[in-house]
This record gives sequence, structure tokens and C-alpha cells, in this order.
Amino acid sequence: MAQNPQAVYAMAALMLHRPRQHNGQTAISADARLEDGVDLSPGVVIGPGAHVGRGTRIGANTVIGPGVAIGRDCRIGSNVSISFALIGDRVMIYSNTAIGEAGFGATLGPKGIIDIPQLGRVLIQDGVTLGANVAVDRGAYDDTTIGENTKIDNLVHIGHNVRIGRNCVLAAFVGISGSVTIGDGARFGGRAGIADHVTIGDGAQIGGAAGVLKDIPAGEIWSGYPAQPLRKWLREVNWLSKAAARSRSGGEHD
Repeated sequence: MAQNPQAVYAMAALMLHRPRQHNGQTAISADARLEDGVDLSPGVVIGPGAHVGRGTRIGANTVIGPGVAIGRDCRIGSNVSISFALIGDRVMIYSNTAIGEAGFGATLGPKGIIDIPQLGRVLIQDGVTLGANVAVDRGAYDDTTIGENTKIDNLVHIGHNVRIGRNCVLAAFVGISGSVTIGDGARFGGRAGIADHVTIGDGAQIGGAAGVLKDIPAGEIWSGYPAQPLRKWLREVNWLSKAAARSRSGGEHD
């Protein structure tokens, strides 16, 4: 039995898995399928087997990788990179966003640290908005999923195997670590960070700059670092403020 099964898997997957690449001489692959009314700006690249739905507009210098499927009436900005992804209808993706790049996975191999191949996809459902400079990692084994009508601000990172529900809102600089599950209607303030393998319930609200290290029940409001229920966090902040004031006052009398 292998002492490090993860390393054995990684080495085997690196040898056996060869994703399709666009090696053609033309920017639009001959077997890509574009429905009527697709609007391509200059410099767009579309790989083999990709499918773009009717009425979708794609900005300049955007790259659509092999096998990617994009639905109808989508708006995709310039310099976007999309690979290993299935995207629904009416999705908006702003400039410089990267979808389907490898998630962060590494393990100790015979000669040092080696990458763990990421073999999943990204599934983006109808009506999702992704802001500029967003990074959505493809899954490691399973898929990364973003539910219907979820709205994601600029500069958000979503790690591999994350599952985000419907009608969620993520403000700028939010970081979601791998294998996090987020229920429908959850809301995240700017710069909130979520540790890996955490579950966040339906309708939960996470304050700005909060650091979430454990599961959050549905409907609760958490804030602070480490994040905790809002009222408890406010009580602690108030107590610390009063304790600091008493300490300063005592020092003045001395």
C-alpha cells in the first residue's frame, strides 16, 4: 500500500490525462458550433468542440477553450479566459475574469512537491453575473458550481469544488476556499474569507472582512475574526473597548 496515495494518484493522473488543446491555424476552430446571432469582437479564440448560444456577445481577445458550452444571450467582456466550463443563459462575465483554471492542489512526491491534477469542471447556471478579475477554479474531482442569479463582484476568488447556491451576493475581495458549500440567498461583505470544507446555510449573512472557520447555520448573521454570531461579536468588541478605556484611565491616575 502506498504511503501517500494522493501522490500516487497525482502522478498517474498527470501521465494519463491529456485535455484537448486548440492547435489550429485559425482563431475559430472548424468544429466549434456558433448559433445564429453570436457577436465576436476582434481577437476572440474558440477551441475545438466549443458551443456558443444564440445572441451571445464575446469581447476582444477572449479565449473560449475546447469543449466549453456557453448559453444564449450571454455577455462576455474582453480578455476573459474560459475553460472546462458549462455556462447557462443570460450570464454576464466582465473583463479579465478567468473561469476553469486549475484549483490549488499539491502534495509531496518522491522528489518534492508536485501538483495534483484538477479534473473537474465549472458549472455556471442561468442569470449569474461575474465581475471583473474574478477567478473561478475548476473542480479537483467534482465540479465547481454557481447557482442561478448569483451576483459576484470584482476580484472574488472561488476555489475548487465550491458549491454556491441561487441568489447569493458576494462583494469584492471575498475568498472562498476549496470544497465550501453555500446555501441559497447567502450574502458576503467585502474581504470576507471562508476556510475550506465549511458549510454556510441558506440566507446566512457574513460581515465584511470576517474570517469564517466553521459552519454557519441558515439565516444567521456572523462577523469578526474568527467569525461568530453578530451579537456575540459586538458584545465582545464593546467589552474590549471598555476594558481598554479603563486601562488607559488607570494608567493616567498612576
